Amino acid sequence: MARFTVVQEVQAPAAEVWAALVDWPRHGRWAPMTTVRTVTDRADGVGAGFTARTGIGPLAFDDPMTVVVWEPPHGDRLGRCEVTKSGRVVHGRAWFSVTPLPGPRCRVVWFEDVTVVPHGLTRFAGPLLSLAGRIGFAATLRALARDVERSPAAPDQAGSA
Repeated sequence: MARFTVVQEVQAPAAEVWAALVDWPRHGRWAPMTTVRTVTDRADGVGAGFTARTGIGPLAFDDPMTVVVWEPPHGDRLGRCEVTKSGRVVHGRAWFSVTPLPGPRCRVVWFEDVTVVPHGLTRFAGPLLSLAGRIGFAATLRALARDVERSPAAPDQAGSA
């Protein structure tokens, strides 16, 4: 398995960062060569589904995901979202948490535990895939932080949890 964790502090309230993270199509702003589309009627909550398409032309692949844990942050309590990945190329799970910190800031933790097809690739190149994932998601979370820190909070995002 390829397993990694990335941590990023964001200078914005946890509710605002959560709202950005669960706006699935918005991930395409931060993740290079990736577009995300919702594939269920509801985009939020357990059972919501979305597909990330990553790559260029014939080298692109779909990464379909279904939300299995949905716990938005509330007050000082952290929020957590977990998805299962059920694609032909990537299987496994991923989750992120958003922890409120003092002042208008929070900490995002992103975790992935995946297998890549062909399975032998993950078995032999697992450490390399984990390193690549950690580097790629670190850049993605830095882009998220820049995006959210520049964006003024919408009234419904700032007050929701």
